[in-house]
Amino acid sequence: MTVKNHFPAGDIKLELVADGLSRKVCAHNDNVMVVEVHFEAGVTVPLHHHVHEQITYVMSGKFEFTVGNKTCIVNAGDSLYKQPNIEHGATCLEAGMLLDIFTPHREDFL
Repeated sequence: MTVKNHFPAGDIKLELVADGLSRKVCAHNDNVMVVEVHFEAGVTVPLHHHVHEQITYVMSGKFEFTVGNKTCIVNAGDSLYKQPNIEHGATCLEAGMLLDIFTPHREDFL
């Protein structure tokens, strides 16, 4: 197995996921993945779940997140943890960017 240790920003393309929603897979290996997610105001990611553990760090903007049965407003500097298979989703209230960390990596993002 070859391990990649350096992921130059200039080599990583911003991928359009949906209107107003784009992402960059910044770095990854089999066990972990870091992803920038760029949102325009008003974009909603519907409630969903997956087998991955996920930590979200709010780089900028303002979001309403639902994790399990709790909903909260988060701003730049706030973080969220989502355990495997917990239902979660978000609405972007003010344009911004999230940094998502997944373990294991999201094969569907590669």
